[in-house]
Amino acid sequence: MDDPVVPAYPQPIRTRIRQLTLSLADLPLDPPVFLAPLAGITDLPFRRVVSGFGAGLVVSEMIASQDVVQGRPLARAKAELGFGEAATSVQLAGREAHWLAEAAKYCEGQGAKIIDFNMGCPAKRVTAAGGNGACGSALMREPDHAISLIEAVIKAVSVPVTLKMRLGWDDESHNAAEIARRAEVAGVQMVVIHGRTRCQFYKGKADWAAIARVKEAVSLPVIANGDITSPAKAAEALRLSRADGVMVGRGAQGRPWVLAEIAHELFGAPAPQIPTGAALADLVVTHYEAMLSFYGTELALKVARKHLGWYLDAAGADPVLRAKALTLNEPSAVISTLVSALRDAPHPAPERYAA
Repeated sequence: MDDPVVPAYPQPIRTRIRQLTLSLADLPLDPPVFLAPLAGITDLPFRRVVSGFGAGLVVSEMIASQDVVQGRPLARAKAELGFGEAATSVQLAGREAHWLAEAAKYCEGQGAKIIDFNMGCPAKRVTAAGGNGACGSALMREPDHAISLIEAVIKAVSVPVTLKMRLGWDDESHNAAEIARRAEVAGVQMVVIHGRTRCQFYKGKADWAAIARVKEAVSLPVIANGDITSPAKAAEALRLSRADGVMVGRGAQGRPWVLAEIAHELFGAPAPQIPTGAALADLVVTHYEAMLSFYGTELALKVARKHLGWYLDAAGADPVLRAKALTLNEPSAVISTLVSALRDAPHPAPERYAA
């Protein structure tokens, strides 16, 4: 099905959306425009870039609970919050109550203000019954076990626990509303729904209207996720889902200011200064240097390439300079190439991605 026909909303869009203010415990989530957890992407450097423009909540990339407890450095780096961070949630994945509870305790001790439980990841390496077992969206096929895991996490920590999931495993098993009802009874304080089933992965279109069934089933906040890449799409997602807020995923790749754009157009937050030219080059170089510091040069060179590619694509940078920036292995050479590529690039492109 084609995208809904959504008008290009000028300033009056704010009058079309009810004013929403969310909070969990004593933690305000304002505006209700959140950054989704993306494996290998929403690390501390990227979360800081997005938060710098404005977001009500940013979520870490998915972390395997057993890896956190056993002290594997990369898993703990994914969970690192840093000092003075704005509202940040750490997302845990797993299927064993012991490891999930211990990981939640560790993350709370490190300063996590919210723990999110992953029941939405569709990746085969996560949902397959091997390694750490069938986790992520596979747990939607085991609702009783999933609720027992949620209860274990809630019992282990004093901070709010939230849940992210899909509509169901496939088109024959849309059970998100029932799981959300049971999760609310268990003590979950917010639910995020990606408007696809696991078997859809990222194909087709997110079914925002189907999220409304979850909203009808619970009294806690429900957040709509999937294909939200612009203020107009966020407005339509809220209208169809009747959700309390939106969560942006791949729409922020190369455009970390898009959450602030949505917050401005829908909720009257300050308008972001969208960088172009030299200002965009400064932003990207700062993000790149943060990745170098966070990961060390060798790993950062690999991790950074996808981010740099998204920035360069969104800016419409020269393809020759793009290719050069993504193949160089000397940070100073990468930086000088980025500056050359972005300084003279066209205005950042409109929405290109969905998640």
